Amino acid sequence: MMRKRPPFRYFKTSPEIIRLAVTMYVRFPLSLRNVEDLLHERGIEISHETVRFWWNRFGPLFAAEIRKKRVSQMRAYSNWQCTWTRCS
Repeated sequence: MMRKRPPFRYFKTSPEIIRLAVTMYVRFPLSLRNVEDLLHERGIEISHETVRFWWNRFGPLFAAEIRKKRVSQMRAYSNWQCTWTRCS
């Protein structure tokens, strides 16, 4: 039985900073250099190439988490459940 390894295991930067950088790049129409500048203003020295690497590495992981949350929120509505379980 294989155990799932933590995705941030070998990174020196905290997961919160990685998540912030990737979220800023994806959520807002910013370039990699704009994200670098915004992080620099907050005292975080990260290269735009590092942001690109994190986006390639963690983007799909974060997208899967968002999809999972959306599905669980949609299942909270009874009419959505009824459609999929064919309760009519």
